[in-house]
Amino acid sequence: MKWTHILISCLFISKAAFAGSQQHNKQTFPAEDVSAFAKQVEHYAAGKGARAFIIARIGQDKKTLPKGVNFTHSALAIYSEIALDNGETAKGYAIYNLYQNEKNKNKSSLVTDYPVDFFWGVPELTAGIIIPNSDLQTRLIEAVINGDNVKLHNENYSLISNPYTTKYQNCNEHLLDVINSAIYQTTDKQLLKASTKAYFKPQQIKISRAKLAMGDLFMAGISTDDHGSKVYTTTFSSIARYLSFYDLASDAITISYNQQAQKM
Repeated sequence: MKWTHILISCLFISKAAFAGSQQHNKQTFPAEDVSAFAKQVEHYAAGKGARAFIIARIGQDKKTLPKGVNFTHSALAIYSEIALDNGETAKGYAIYNLYQNEKNKNKSSLVTDYPVDFFWGVPELTAGIIIPNSDLQTRLIEAVINGDNVKLHNENYSLISNPYTTKYQNCNEHLLDVINSAIYQTTDKQLLKASTKAYFKPQQIKISRAKLAMGDLFMAGISTDDHGSKVYTTTFSSIARYLSFYDLASDAITISYNQQAQKM
């Protein structure tokens, strides 16, 4: 089946399309498996000495995803002291996300959750991990402490937001904005977008404007008026290529439940 046909049936009609950008999904694996996989991911990152890393998940069947899109949702994980329900604290990774709102899918919110929450409801226990170099890790942690991720949040959501503009934002573009803010030490959105356009190569989504317009009409959370004749958006893989090209990442892998990590 051609991708354009898949897109119409699975992206523009299904309410769960690109569900990886949504916070609450139905359980698909036993809780113990999700917990074990979350620990597997944490142990991998901790074994690499990561204080901050980029984490990604698959939110829907891979067969429905366009070429070049391997994960649907990515976020920033930071090693933190976490408050437990019993009042005690523990060390672990907190995950800083941009999630599409459930009730108003044209808007988004910033939500902090944890690895088990992050992988709850996924159709496949596979993760993407990018470990930035030590200097960038430090800057990313400082960016969160300073609230730069909040300053850079644009609540106007589009699944296929153009990373070169400030009109809309999705989870991956928000993450890219935070990364560039850490690199360039600024939260000036115009400067960040200029740098993005100069150095970052987004993923082209090859689909006709007519079919994209159908999505714009029939499904909340998809807007096309920030694009020209071609559609480009930010993906986990394009972020991995960007950081690797400029020697800002020490590791970029995919990992599946009870399997060894694979280089991207």
